[in-house]
Amino acid sequence: MSTRDSYDEIAGTYAERFLDELSGKPLDRALLDLLITQVDGRGTIADIGCGPGHVARYLHDRGAPALGIDLSSRMIEIAAAAHPGIGFHTGDMRDLHVPDQAWGGIVALYSIIHVPPAEIPAAFTEFHRVLKPGAPLLLSFHLGDEVRHLDEMWDHPVSLDFQFYLRPEIETALESAGFAIDAYVERRHYDHEVETTRAYLMAHRP
Repeated sequence: MSTRDSYDEIAGTYAERFLDELSGKPLDRALLDLLITQVDGRGTIADIGCGPGHVARYLHDRGAPALGIDLSSRMIEIAAAAHPGIGFHTGDMRDLHVPDQAWGGIVALYSIIHVPPAEIPAAFTEFHRVLKPGAPLLLSFHLGDEVRHLDEMWDHPVSLDFQFYLRPEIETALESAGFAIDAYVERRHYDHEVETTRAYLMAHRP
């Protein structure tokens, strides 16, 4: 079972659990607000790995043009139904079918956690390609150097590898792709979250 198939399988339950998660994540909201400020009218913000679309909705509700992209077609169906008026599309972050310099910003919250280290450079090179000069990127990931595998999630069969990353390897990969690093933040998990340290990194295309 692929990552795409796994998320198709759990999409309904995932949406039930996470559609309103930003209400309990004050740091995420603050960083998204900062991202909107940094985009500064450059254009659309793409939510990569959008899941049920709640981050794109948050951006949209604050006046920022936004769209969502996810590997799972079932997630996209749910997102489109839950948030009419926002464009949602299936896609792979390693091969985004949009023109060069198409977007004014990218947010990818916990989207790289299913991307193996060998494929991170391709994803970041693609992010750089589709961003306009000066456009910001907001990433988040689980901090560490392990991989956690799940064969079952919420009573559904899956096959998912959760890749943890260390700060230096992500920063090095971003810089190699042409990004400039702007900020880095860590936080402990909230009570309702899996017990991991969460890392947030902001960068931009110079």
